[in-house]
Amino acid sequence: MIDARFGHVNLVARDWRRLVEFYERLFGCVLVPPERDYSGPDLEAGTGVAGAALRGAHLRLPGHGPTGPTLEIYEYSSEPDALPPAVNRPGFGHIAFVVPDVAAARAAVLAEGGRSVGEVVTLQTADGRRVTWCYVTDPEGNIIELQSWAEAK
Repeated sequence: MIDARFGHVNLVARDWRRLVEFYERLFGCVLVPPERDYSGPDLEAGTGVAGAALRGAHLRLPGHGPTGPTLEIYEYSSEPDALPPAVNRPGFGHIAFVVPDVAAARAAVLAEGGRSVGEVVTLQTADGRRVTWCYVTDPEGNIIELQSWAEAK
């Protein structure tokens, strides 16, 4: 087994500053300086993208303290056409935030330019706990799960 610690999740944006502001405003993510601005042969070699140039930043995710994992949001100078969001596409599916009130969080995301993917639902786990959740998107169509847990009765 590799001696590992979770570090970050990367999100490629069309407008990295707008997406950073969205995650700061709605979920309390905190900017971790410095902003990133990379280009050149080493970036091309590392990404496998000819002519790669990117800008962006890391955001500390809420609830894990000053050394917790980050959400890395990068904008490349060129990009392929985007696919429509789909919760069942192989690969990265979504980022999840635990919130006290799923319906209120959903309304806040929609008010800030996000879109609805499905409805708010509640499921019961095999151990009797209940999870209320829904999928929404950020303003660029990346899927976010909002969830709230209740213990078994």
